[in-house]
Amino acid sequence: MKKPIVLVIMDGVGRGDGGAGDAVKVAKTPTLDHLLETCPHTWLKAHGTAVGLPSDDDMGNSEVGHNALGCGQVYSQGAKLVEESIESGKLFASATWTGLVANCQENHKAMHFLGLLSDGNVHSNISHLFAMLKQAKAAGLKKVYCHILLDGRDVPATSALEYVAQLEEVLSSLREEGFDYAIASGGGRMAITMDRYEANWSMVEAGWRTHVQGQGRQFASAQEAIETYREEIGCIDQDLPAFVVARNGEPVAKIANGDSVILFNFRGDRAQEISLAFDRADFDKFDRGDYTGVKFAGMLEYDGDLKIPQNYLVQPPVIRNTLTEVLCAHDIREYAVSETQKYGHVTYFWNGNRSGKVNEMLEDYEEIPSDVIPFEQAPAMKSREITDAMVKAMASKKYDFLRCNFPNGDMVGHTGVMDAVVTAMECVDNSLKEILEAADRYGYAVLVTADHGNADQMTETKKGKTSVRTAHSLNPVPFIIYDKDNAYTLKEGSFGLANVAPTVVKMMDIMAPQCWEESMI
Repeated sequence: MKKPIVLVIMDGVGRGDGGAGDAVKVAKTPTLDHLLETCPHTWLKAHGTAVGLPSDDDMGNSEVGHNALGCGQVYSQGAKLVEESIESGKLFASATWTGLVANCQENHKAMHFLGLLSDGNVHSNISHLFAMLKQAKAAGLKKVYCHILLDGRDVPATSALEYVAQLEEVLSSLREEGFDYAIASGGGRMAITMDRYEANWSMVEAGWRTHVQGQGRQFASAQEAIETYREEIGCIDQDLPAFVVARNGEPVAKIANGDSVILFNFRGDRAQEISLAFDRADFDKFDRGDYTGVKFAGMLEYDGDLKIPQNYLVQPPVIRNTLTEVLCAHDIREYAVSETQKYGHVTYFWNGNRSGKVNEMLEDYEEIPSDVIPFEQAPAMKSREITDAMVKAMASKKYDFLRCNFPNGDMVGHTGVMDAVVTAMECVDNSLKEILEAADRYGYAVLVTADHGNADQMTETKKGKTSVRTAHSLNPVPFIIYDKDNAYTLKEGSFGLANVAPTVVKMMDIMAPQCWEESMI
């Protein structure tokens, strides 16, 4: 090993078009600019087939991105796994599906589908819901209800009505005398239900009150709710308040004790908390009222070590031969740090969807608690604290491989507030400068990359109309090698995130597993 290595992941930072909507370019980023001007670098594919998603129309995300970065391989991921299971019929032949259906048939209970209503392929895909609704009808289920979370984050910011119209068309085709198929409740994904990393349990509680207890403002339809809220408060889809669809002044359906419930999101981070609320008898994060339990399943197992949820429809990928496993086999000491919003990404997702460590003696992880505050109001997030922690770890000289994630470009990027995103990028650039200075001072090589794009594309133009974009981009992300004492030459070719791990071990003179992608040097 020539030098110990630091990997800096600038979450949500890709290569944009350099225009007014490219916050990475608009921001003052002298450190990043200098690296791109003077250091060996290339641009990595961070979406679609490069990270195991079904097609190159599918945008990448932080989970699959960190899986690829941390395992050096391309695995079939969430959407693709579910798609394959539906197409093969395995999902509907699974003991979990047949048990949920039997519960409805034998006990005259309702089936409920809860999840993100979009085709963003990051947390869910509306086509998976449609397939399950049709299979429920084929099984003769009489009462089937949808509790929809509106996206506007992985898809255009105000596209909810399009997805509601598609769902209503499918429900209408399944509805007939004796068969009640309807939307029962909903709300924006950043308003209810879909919190992550236990940052804001009140969001989950708000979703529980809406979906389970039928509490909230009532409307005749989901369309009426969306149109009314937009007119009254002008918010984009992800921030729409909760709503309950009612008939004759009563909720169409509440999730009642004993019913069957499927959470059809496949991505794990924003599915775990609501899963715990349904799944755990000893749940104590909020008062569930008279809840005694339902037959609950997730689309996937959202955390294998913590068994969240207990039942799920599609088996997860088993990711073996991760970078951490290889480094631990060679007694390489590791350090990982981020704030709560991305801590799971540099640990759980990085290590192939494992909650624990490979070797307790060789791995140290540090989580910096995120503030519960809208990200546009504090675009620096915890960049200062992450930088201080990383520099301190570098100064200790205890570690041979260190990694950190700066969430700013992604989390602030999702707000759609351009000025805040520009500030966020400038904070990340300042942090990068300090890490490079520490690398010179203490003798480290530094690799700089990202997991996907976001801040690089803050607007989009369709049919001549430009609007705010809050979703990830399909743009490539940088991979830069900074080492003032050693010269590296990057190969010609097309590379993706999975080529980073092989490059790391090549720099360390460690043999990569045969199943890995090739090194870029």
